[in-house]
Amino acid sequence: MRELAFALEYDAGCNRVADTLAEHSGARIRSLSLHATDERLWRVDHASGSPDALDAIEDAFRTTDYYADCLATDDCGATQTTDVLDRSAETLVLYSYWERTPVCVSVPHLALDHLGDGLLFDTRHEGRHYTWRIIHSGTGDVAAFFDALETAVGDCAEMEMLRTGVTADPGSGEDGEATLLAPEQEAALRAAVEHGYYENPRDVDVADLAEHLDVPRSTLTYRLRRAEEQLAKGYVAGDPRPEAPPTG
Repeated sequence: MRELAFALEYDAGCNRVADTLAEHSGARIRSLSLHATDERLWRVDHASGSPDALDAIEDAFRTTDYYADCLATDDCGATQTTDVLDRSAETLVLYSYWERTPVCVSVPHLALDHLGDGLLFDTRHEGRHYTWRIIHSGTGDVAAFFDALETAVGDCAEMEMLRTGVTADPGSGEDGEATLLAPEQEAALRAAVEHGYYENPRDVDVADLAEHLDVPRSTLTYRLRRAEEQLAKGYVAGDPRPEAPPTG
């Protein structure tokens, strides 16, 4: 089995859920289950955030003109329903069901077209960043999938490849070594170190660093967070605990 991991960063006004998350810092959505056929898509998502953020997320799922996973930018005439499965003060679980029309297109359906059946999907949505991880057999045409996705996304979002290759344990490569960072993440991390972002006090803030790198602030924040997460998981998995300092 092989995996693809990539992120879409939506421009303002292109995706109602992304706009909602961008307005509520700290709110996140992750998929618990996602399945697709040629004509349908259904999924269960777990959202976390403040009560106001959860209210806005539920409203976005229920009242958007077109389904959140649809890459169309206008009402495509699809049929969708969203139900609340569970709700607490800081979490929300949503079930969504979508029946496509011929003009509808989505990441899972493009994957079915180009990567074949038996796909597994995992998604994370934070701010304007929508991260996808797809497990596939490796017999499809990955290049054609990304070409079709780039065409479907158009000017509404930027695509960022995170990794592709043989599936492995989270945080590990094929031989058990720590997974290398994606080039964009490594570049962001190196720039952050070189410009004093990790100094105490910091020599530069994230806004200035983003301007220096000529990337949106949200993109840089996302890349640094993913790089830090990858390094932290690799550190813990390797368990490189230093010797305790001498006492006395």
